[in-house]
Amino acid sequence: MTDPIADMLTRIRNAFIIKKKEIVLPYSKIKLEIAKVLEKENWIQRVEVFSPEKDKNKFKQIKITLRYNKEGQSVISHIKRISRPGCRIYFKKDKIKPVLDGRGVNILSTSQGLMTGLQAQEKELGGELICEIW
Repeated sequence: MTDPIADMLTRIRNAFIIKKKEIVLPYSKIKLEIAKVLEKENWIQRVEVFSPEKDKNKFKQIKITLRYNKEGQSVISHIKRISRPGCRIYFKKDKIKPVLDGRGVNILSTSQGLMTGLQAQEKELGGELICEIW
């Protein structure tokens, strides 16, 4: 797999389409951090890391519990990978723009870790634009 982050976002998008309650992903630090940002911003309900108990040789995995509104519709209507392995997209601190006038979130990889675009602006940091969610 050439882009595990795009795979993660696609799994989330597909799970929302079929109204699945939770998804399980292979573990990686960056995927866990992206999921934690989504959880902190209330786009997903819960994130947890677990190891399958039956087989000790299995790798760690990430379980994401998805969030739906009262009508049963997903809270995420759009999730898109921006910076890709073949085409990295970077923004300086003063060029980061809000997503949909603040109704959405963009996630950046900065020198101080993954954070939303708003947090990066407050800390006066630029970085690689990973994805946008609204």
